Amino acid sequence: MSKVGVVVIGRNEGNKLKYCLLSAMGEGRVVVYVDSGSTDKSVELASSLGVNVLELELSIPFTAARARNQGFEYLLKIEPDLEFVQFVDGDCRIFPEWWYCAVNEFQVKTDAVVVCGRRQEQYPNKSIYNRLCDIEWDTPVGEAKACGGDAMMRVSALKKVGGFNPKLIAGEEPELCVRLRQLGGKVLRIDAQMTMHDAQMTSFRQWWQRSLRAGHAYAEGSWLHGKNSEKHWVKESRSIWIWGFTLPVLAVMFSLPSYGLSIIFLIILYVVLGYRIYSFAKSQEFSSSDAILYSLFCIIGKFPQAQGQIKFHLGRLLHKESKLIEYKGAAS
Repeated sequence: MSKVGVVVIGRNEGNKLKYCLLSAMGEGRVVVYVDSGSTDKSVELASSLGVNVLELELSIPFTAARARNQGFEYLLKIEPDLEFVQFVDGDCRIFPEWWYCAVNEFQVKTDAVVVCGRRQEQYPNKSIYNRLCDIEWDTPVGEAKACGGDAMMRVSALKKVGGFNPKLIAGEEPELCVRLRQLGGKVLRIDAQMTMHDAQMTSFRQWWQRSLRAGHAYAEGSWLHGKNSEKHWVKESRSIWIWGFTLPVLAVMFSLPSYGLSIIFLIILYVVLGYRIYSFAKSQEFSSSDAILYSLFCIIGKFPQAQGQIKFHLGRLLHKESKLIEYKGAAS
């Protein structure tokens, strides 16, 4: 079998890290765990399992992109002739059959540079926010524009583009995929179980922070690559500005002169948008309940995403370095 290395990144993942690392080990795979300043026993746990541990320098801001890059570099020092690298977040477990499925896809599709599969939520019924994550993970099979944090990549292609952009606090995987595809590589989503994820998202505040981070990522992605032919995340950012900021502000401004009609008109527009999203979700074979949940939170999500867009552009104009936006606390 082709040589595959693994980079696991984590921060205060608790016992979930143990199951993640155990799922990554085996069949001669070299595993590197990169720790981003955990205050629990993550480093000690990883060391006790015999995996290679890399602790990030505390004086430099943490990002997932930075952790993956440094883990990848460390991995290549140990195994310089690796063909593929599997990236996985420390709150995920890798399905045993994934290794064969992913490597086989690379061998069949020689132009593939990224292969990803189905990431599933471990406890989708624990909260509506976990359920939303599980819906989000269920993306179409076939050629894709981007992958998430769990994915297997061709080492030669990753080296060619210089890895992830370490300055991005979110959206680093789609940004990397833009550069990989610009060089002719293909990102493939295959019909295979890849990882089991534990979002541990049980509150509206957590969901809001995660959505804010997404808005920041859309803004930064469109700023970096919005002017090329692909117009990366330009459409998404425009939609956020329209529905999450411009229309609500205009409706409030004209509420008195229009005797409240502007607010009523805005509500009607949101209902129409919600129905369009619902219809799309149904066309993707979502259940009625999932389609309703998805459409409702897509609309509500415009507001924290607008906040994230504003946060990015204000920081850019004021020359402030972006800081990590976290939505989870330490795991148990």
